Amino acid sequence: METLRFQVVGEAFRKKPLDVKTPSERPAKYFGKKVFNREKMYKYLPKDVYEKMCDVMDHSGAARSQGENGTRLDRDIADAVAAGMKQWATENGVTHYTHWFQPLTEGTAEKHDSFIEHDGKGGMIEEFTGKLLVQQEPDASSFPSGGIRSTFEARGYSAWDPTSPVFIIDDTLCIPTIFISYTGEALDYKAPLLRALHAVNVAATDVCHYFDPTVKKVTSNLGWEQEYFLVDEGLYSARPDLLLTGRTLMGHDSAKNQQMDDHYFGAIPERVAAFMRELEIVALELGIPCKTRHNEVAPNQFELAPIYEETNLAVDHNMLLMSVMKRIARKHGFRVLLHEKPFAGINGSGKHNNWSLSTDNGVLLHAPGKTAEQNLRFATFIVETLMGVWRHNGLLKASIMSATNAHRLGANEAPPAIISSFLGKQVSELLDHIEKADVQDILAMAGKQGMKMDIPEIPELFIDNTDRNRTSPFAFTGNRFEFRAVGSEANCASAMIALNSAVAEALVSFKKRVDDHVKEIASDPLFAPQADGTPSAHNPVMHAIIDVLREDIKACKPIRFDGNGYSDEWVEEAARRGLDVEKSCPRIFERYLDDASIQMFESLGVMNRKELMARNEVKWETYTKKIQIEARVLGDLSMNHIIPVATRYQTQLLKNVNYMAEVFAADKAEKLSARNMKLIEEIAQHTSAIEKGVEELVNARKLANKISDEHQKAIAYHDTVEPKLDTIRYQIDKLELIVDDSLWPLPKYRELLFIR
Repeated sequence: METLRFQVVGEAFRKKPLDVKTPSERPAKYFGKKVFNREKMYKYLPKDVYEKMCDVMDHSGAARSQGENGTRLDRDIADAVAAGMKQWATENGVTHYTHWFQPLTEGTAEKHDSFIEHDGKGGMIEEFTGKLLVQQEPDASSFPSGGIRSTFEARGYSAWDPTSPVFIIDDTLCIPTIFISYTGEALDYKAPLLRALHAVNVAATDVCHYFDPTVKKVTSNLGWEQEYFLVDEGLYSARPDLLLTGRTLMGHDSAKNQQMDDHYFGAIPERVAAFMRELEIVALELGIPCKTRHNEVAPNQFELAPIYEETNLAVDHNMLLMSVMKRIARKHGFRVLLHEKPFAGINGSGKHNNWSLSTDNGVLLHAPGKTAEQNLRFATFIVETLMGVWRHNGLLKASIMSATNAHRLGANEAPPAIISSFLGKQVSELLDHIEKADVQDILAMAGKQGMKMDIPEIPELFIDNTDRNRTSPFAFTGNRFEFRAVGSEANCASAMIALNSAVAEALVSFKKRVDDHVKEIASDPLFAPQADGTPSAHNPVMHAIIDVLREDIKACKPIRFDGNGYSDEWVEEAARRGLDVEKSCPRIFERYLDDASIQMFESLGVMNRKELMARNEVKWETYTKKIQIEARVLGDLSMNHIIPVATRYQTQLLKNVNYMAEVFAADKAEKLSARNMKLIEEIAQHTSAIEKGVEELVNARKLANKISDEHQKAIAYHDTVEPKLDTIRYQIDKLELIVDDSLWPLPKYRELLFIR
């Protein structure tokens, strides 16, 4: 055992960095090399087809996710596009194509088909038609569907999403698609995401027209920050718990972990730097705009972040990157860990989602402007974002919750499992002033001179002067909000569907109330023309905006919190404010089925009740299966690895005690054997506790498995099965400190966490 163990460890430590070939061109030259973007379209498509495709891309998305085409891509155009794609692909060595989609598994799916077809003359030809590009029929019953599809109802459709460009991986042309059932329900993340993005576009554009009638479109932007761990592949392979569950189910703290704060932003290890360089080259060729790389807080933890992009494309790029980084890591002798908490006692990994809205003329709606009117628009979008988060704080928490992320949230390293928003001093003072001051003190129109707001910080706001609150799950950071609670292995689409929908609903409500209020105050003499017939200096629309904004500032105040999100006092205060403080993962998922959630999603056309119920069935079932797998793995390792090794060491100690008794007098032998006797007793106590814990774990699992309702089964697994994992782990971790290191069957934290 000793020889084998250190062969594994030594092999991992001896691996050298690969010689990564760096392209001769600068990154800007090969960026998007493997993407069929507009530049490639212009080259490979006829001019009229190119123009039609641009029109389709600019006006498609949400309509396509509903089974429609937006600006319709007719068959002739589709065939021409497919022909151009195929020419470009074959010039790049491609032989296969696949519809690339995102089922409810937190991963991606693909089925590769070659271009070859019979030519009718006994030979083969390479063919790729518009029909194959636009739509295919994968088996929908083999993916999680929450009961929407059964084995005997297998048909589903994948339909091309032209707003996300086609790309090449190895010898395969990958076509981003949505995935829907034969009866039209969404079976993936992309379809409802496109609908949510359409909803926030329409709602935000309508509100923008109060301030700038020329705005035609509002885009949701996303910049994700991907945290991850790297471990040596040899050590990873020697840890069945890592291999099967993504996290270590046992393992005592290393004497040194992150307490010296020397890893964060430290020099990147040579082997890791080689991995990062190759990853960035591949990512840039795929059009993923990688910008930042650095060491994170925990040992062996790192981060990669891109420049922000349109949300749908950013989600696709994150899913693609997670797949690519796993493949490249193996070339460098690593395994990537995306589990939110692979190691106890040190920081876990998140995926901060930096979210904002911008107009087609380049205005960031969450950024302060140069004029008072621009800053009123800024205040409007800040407040209505907060209104959406306040109304649906429980839903937003449900959108980021999972069996894996539950280990990370609130662990003094990540936001707590209570959604609140940090705004900073200046923005908070601005909103407080708007709430408390008289309307005429806030807003005064002065003919063509525009609007003047009687606030010291207006018209110039220096938002970056504000501090940052790392305990806030939804923090304002200058020109965007940072949704920090998203887990590292999650599909960003889940959080983005909930957030964009919540904000869209708030903006729709705001617009309706402002318009209604304008009608109410239209007869007020304040807004009547002057005696000489010239228009009033007072604008009823701006007056109505201020009135409604003041109402909403008061209403959403409970979601604003600038203090310590880790304190016990905050949990009590949050409950008093009416925020969702539930900690049970299966119960948190219930927020998707609240009347308010269903009404919001249905009114916006994002998801209907049937789709929401199906997704929750998937969430509950997935939660149960993850805990079930962890329980089985821990039980097996306990009985087949830990107890036999502990017993073997105990036997060695007993032999030593017997040898002492044979060599020395009884009283001296007793003194010399005192330590070993103590260890023998401790081992017996720990192994007995482990055996009892495993028996209780198995029995709890058997009882939970008898429950047919997925919701109740998930609750049972959370309440009765999961707590027993930590009980058993405690005993194993104590044994790890006792048993001879050469006998211990698993690589320890001190070996896993420090790359040589």
